[in-house]
Amino acid sequence: MPTLYGVYRSRATRNVWLAEELGLTLDHVPVIQAYRLADPLAADAPMNTRSPAFLAISPAGAVPVLKDGDLVISESLAINFYLAKKAGGPLAPRDLAEEAQMMQWAIYAMTAVEPHALAIMQAPKGAPEVEDHAARLHRPLRAIETHLATQSHLVGGRFTIADLGLAECLRYAQALPGMFEEFPAVTAWLAACQSRPAFKAMWAKREAEPA
Repeated sequence: MPTLYGVYRSRATRNVWLAEELGLTLDHVPVIQAYRLADPLAADAPMNTRSPAFLAISPAGAVPVLKDGDLVISESLAINFYLAKKAGGPLAPRDLAEEAQMMQWAIYAMTAVEPHALAIMQAPKGAPEVEDHAARLHRPLRAIETHLATQSHLVGGRFTIADLGLAECLRYAQALPGMFEEFPAVTAWLAACQSRPAFKAMWAKREAEPA
């Protein structure tokens, strides 16, 4: 059974959501972010990203991490590519062209979308930088809107790991009311992604975890 290291209040949500979609059981080892602890190296500190035991598995000291036998993978979207391709089925790429398209969307989500969306979520309410990051998100949102205006999903006419990854990156920007008002196709697509039973199951686990 693959082991997932991380907490639900981290990018591990992407892997938990996929596992729910696949009906896959993961051995979950909670590893909290060190910055959330007063003293991550204290003797009684919970397993965290600075714990020697975790660093022995992942020297980068970041969650999530997946261990499957002797294989160790970090980066949430790379983990999803691995799990989806290993499981097969409609969430995984069906051929080389789909794999390239899914990889394209994964990289776009991480580089063009996530930095600004995450900054919006993390900024104090009313902080001036929020509007700057929202403005910087308009260009990628317009590109995604154009793509989704003629199709219901990002790749292959079906829900895949491309949709899941981008939806999770965009979720951060939902912290800003009205962020998606100019983008009806993105709004409808994101609502459809988040209405999936697997997303709701993941979200329930996240909400049950202490903040």
